[in-house]
Amino acid sequence: MNKITGFLIALAFLAASCENEKKEIPVPEGYQLVWHDEFDYNGLPDAEKWSYDTVGNDYGWGNNELQYYTSRDKDNAFVDGEKLHIKAIKEEKGKRDYTSARLITKNKGDWKYGRFEFRAKLPQGRGIWPAIWMLPTDWEYGDWPASGEIDIMEHVGYNPDSVFASAHTEAYNHVKGTNKTEGIKVRNIYDEFHTYTLEWEEDEYRVFFDDIHFFTFENENKTFKEWPFDKPFHILLNVAVGGNWGGKEGVDDAIFPQEMIVDYVRVYKKK
Repeated sequence: MNKITGFLIALAFLAASCENEKKEIPVPEGYQLVWHDEFDYNGLPDAEKWSYDTVGNDYGWGNNELQYYTSRDKDNAFVDGEKLHIKAIKEEKGKRDYTSARLITKNKGDWKYGRFEFRAKLPQGRGIWPAIWMLPTDWEYGDWPASGEIDIMEHVGYNPDSVFASAHTEAYNHVKGTNKTEGIKVRNIYDEFHTYTLEWEEDEYRVFFDDIHFFTFENENKTFKEWPFDKPFHILLNVAVGGNWGGKEGVDDAIFPQEMIVDYVRVYKKK
């Protein structure tokens, strides 16, 4: 074997070792990894895992948001080989003044219970409203809010030092003013990546910011009106503009474009 051949073999072995190391994902004790996206590819989000929610573009989104959600548009949602980018842009489309993207795993990733981890860096500025959340896949208890909503991370740009987690049900929702919500004071959410985690079990679900537990919603063991969280749910990732909450103090057009950057999404089930 000459020196060049030996060098090439060693280089190939090193590359394979690095690739194997890259694919090794830590698994919390007592869990097994069942679904994930590490965003280690280029182009549009993986079509086998993600779809685009655009249904509200025609008649309006439920919170009076201002964006137009696009589908398969690399300007608004793309993967750069390492991270997913969801970008809100100041541009006219469909009689709206902003575009963005809302990615969902519906019918491609649907779960009842589990541990859900998201590592992300958030967009900033007055009028921006990023969210990491879950909705029911089949709406078996009826339209919103009867079938439930799990909000793992919501942030509104005019409140730059906080993120929020919430539960919405027939009994507890923001329309009635009874929704269960808790915030946590945070730092560097615009410049650094942080981990947002949901642990969802039969008797309660818990939300964490960088392993800090700050919100719990308990099963009162009454009816679906209090606890509809016994059916499959799917993941949503989006960056909204304006709306009842995000636009409460207006929208600063000077901030755009803004993007939420996602390092990974991982779903674990208990063994």
